[in-house]
Parts: sequence; structure tokens; C-alpha cells
Amino acid sequence: MIFEPLPDSSDFALRQLRILLDSLDSGADTQLPPERSLSRQIGVGRRALRRALEVLEAEGRIWRQQGKGTFVGSRPLRTKVDLEALSSGTNPLEIMEARLEIEPALTRLAALRASNGDIERLTHLAGKTASSADGDMDSRELWDGAFHRAIAEAAGNSLLFMFFDVMNRIRQDPTWRRLREQARSKPGQRNYVNQHSRIVAAIAARDGGAAEQAMREHLETVRASLLRIMTRSTTTAQDNAPSDVSSPDDQGRPAA
Repeated sequence: MIFEPLPDSSDFALRQLRILLDSLDSGADTQLPPERSLSRQIGVGRRALRRALEVLEAEGRIWRQQGKGTFVGSRPLRTKVDLEALSSGTNPLEIMEARLEIEPALTRLAALRASNGDIERLTHLAGKTASSADGDMDSRELWDGAFHRAIAEAAGNSLLFMFFDVMNRIRQDPTWRRLREQARSKPGQRNYVNQHSRIVAAIAARDGGAAEQAMREHLETVRASLLRIMTRSTTTAQDNAPSDVSSPDDQGRPAA
């Protein structure tokens, strides 16, 4: 069935693609039709289709490879990585340390290498993070993830992108997502939106140093918010602990 295109159809495209993916086998070799055919099939323009595909890729429901097409499921890693073991063996602050080492460098490279299409895509995604700032958790997470992923892709370094992808997939753990949501506030969310805008502006200006610094400041803000909520949760747990339980000494060992 062929649908008539809608004038502003990014959300429509996303809904139709979700329906299509739900009907397909999620095997490793399952491939979506080429963009031209897919846009005709669901009745949207190719720009709206690409924007919807970006969200689905950020969700991990599809992956794309230039010259080969779009495939159903998460991007396969060339080397097998036990994400469950990695996730259980690390913590949010370690992930933030890793992000602070990798993402500012990716942002600097993106400022030097991004195409005009990449910059248009980033501008669009920054706008989506702004419009979803007061929305539900899933919308905020998806558009924020798509924004950071688009920067990593625009950097044009496949090895750094693999590191980013592993970090990003660990961050999808439901417990970690709830922690990030607890750390959000309306003023803080508006600050994130402004920081995203500064990052895009620096990339568009081809200013690698400013782009790197803008991303670093953004991630430091996120890290500080996480640290506050983690400290608050720890304090609350200690306050609610039974009074007959010995508290740990200064080195974190149970008191004798």
C-alpha cells in the first residue's frame, strides 16, 4: 500500500517504521528496502525518512552502513563484547569519565570533518532535544542519544565510534536510565538545551577547540548532576539504615 506524503512527516515516518520493524524478523541479515523505495512505501519524503531512521538507530533497532544499506537490530561489533559483564563491572561515574575522554575529541573532529548535511542534521536534532525537554523520559533519552550519536558519526573515526557505541549501549541499562532521569530538573534541562546549541554552533563554525570545550562543559554538567543524585541517594540510604548496624570507618570498612 502506498501512502500520500505528509508535509511535516518525521513523526509519521517514525510511527510507520516502528510498525514495519515490528512485522519483520530481527535476524542479523534482515535488511530494509533502499531509502527511495522505503519513502514511497510509507508515504514520506526522504528527509523525513532519514530523521526517523536516526531515531531508530539511536534506539538500537536498526543500523546503517554506507554503501550496503540499513539493517534490522543493533550494529554488530567486529569483536565480541560482553556488554552485560561490562555494565555490571562499571558504574555511571566511570562511564562519565570515559565520555569526558572520548566525546570532546569526537566533537573536535566533527567540527573539522562534518559535512553540510551533518550540520543540518545536528541542528535538527538539537531542536528536537529542545522541544522534548519538558516531555516524557523516553523522548528526552532518544533525542539526546541521537544528538550525541550524530556527533560521533560526523567525526569520521570508526575506531573512536566503536568505543562510543559500546559506552552508549551500556548507558541504555534501565537502572542507569532511571538514575539519569532522577538527576534531571527543568532548569538543568534548559541548560542542556543551551549547551547543545553552543556545541552545534561551534561545529558549524568549524572551530574545533570551541566545539571540544563546549562538549566538555556539557558533560561536566551532566556528571555533576549525576554525582548530586548519587550522593543524595547514598545519604538517604544511610539515614534509613537500622540504628544497630555499625557504620563503616573512614576507609569504607565496617567498624569493629
